[in-house]
Amino acid sequence: MKVVHIIEALGGGVYTYFRDLSNSFGDDEIRNDIETTIIYSGNRKEIDRNKIKSEFSTGVNLIEINMVREFSLFQDFKSTYNLIKELKKINPDVIHLHSSKAGVLGRIAYFFMFKKKKLFYTPHGYSFLRTDISKTTRNIYRQIEQVFQSLFKGTIIACGDSEYEIASKIGKSALVRNGIDVKNISCYSKPHQNEKLTIGIIARITAARNPSFFNEIALRFPQYNFLWIGDGELNHLITAPNIKITGWILDREKVLEQLNTIDIYMQISLWEGLPIAVLEAMAMQKPVVATNIIGNKDIVVHKNTGFLFDHIDELDLYFKILEDANTRITFGENGLTRCLDLFDKNKNFKELALLYQQ
Repeated sequence: MKVVHIIEALGGGVYTYFRDLSNSFGDDEIRNDIETTIIYSGNRKEIDRNKIKSEFSTGVNLIEINMVREFSLFQDFKSTYNLIKELKKINPDVIHLHSSKAGVLGRIAYFFMFKKKKLFYTPHGYSFLRTDISKTTRNIYRQIEQVFQSLFKGTIIACGDSEYEIASKIGKSALVRNGIDVKNISCYSKPHQNEKLTIGIIARITAARNPSFFNEIALRFPQYNFLWIGDGELNHLITAPNIKITGWILDREKVLEQLNTIDIYMQISLWEGLPIAVLEAMAMQKPVVATNIIGNKDIVVHKNTGFLFDHIDELDLYFKILEDANTRITFGENGLTRCLDLFDKNKNFKELALLYQQ
């Protein structure tokens, strides 16, 4: 069986997802039954495109096609044309599209295959959940998702429980949660000591990650240190003196070493799919404080692995509770257990392989 994955948004957690997917499906056990090709765009600033081929398994085929995040009539036409050419060469049995842009371009390319294949689509966070765009634009995005699903059919594979609930109302759906290499990542958790409680995040500094709110929280709690692991176009919104921005770190091990230095992981996204960074923090036994939104609430168990909040004043109590080292340890242990139970990539990618083979 030949399976082709198409992704434009190869950055951040999606990059981690695909690197792990390549290692799982490039393993001899699965490769004997499924030949995997990943068609991707390497435009995102937070990745080193020169490292992709060395970090992804040699057991999968990699094809780079230029795709852009924003709407561009000329570039989108060119990208779709190149997708059609590659798909006709490969002649796959299964086409799996990832994120909104690939979901549109890939479905158009699928139409021109003429011989219909099994079609799957994973939103990784529906674009109509964004809060940095107008209600009218959100409605347009929702209609696009509904119309494309109605026209092209296929199965939506949701990456988290809340996304599955939404997807089920749009069309035929299945749930395969995002997963991580829990055991490998947990090895980076080592004893450390901070003079001040340190609260951190791994993310690109974009509207989705709400940097102005991160800054507001840091100003409210000057007694703590804050760490933003990453960089981005909205870094000018972060001005609080107790926040450190690391800048882009393209070495995966160094990112995890930085993550180990924090005491509390904080995810204050405005919208999400199922955030890989939160899973990684929990695998490293960090308690998580997160906004109570789709994605975050599918991972964090309130008062067990961390806290979910709706308003900034709730943080007064939650941070106070987490000043206690023993509480952080307990929450961290609970988080690791939850990752092993629900978010282990080996289990979840096997579920994905079974879906392809049905």
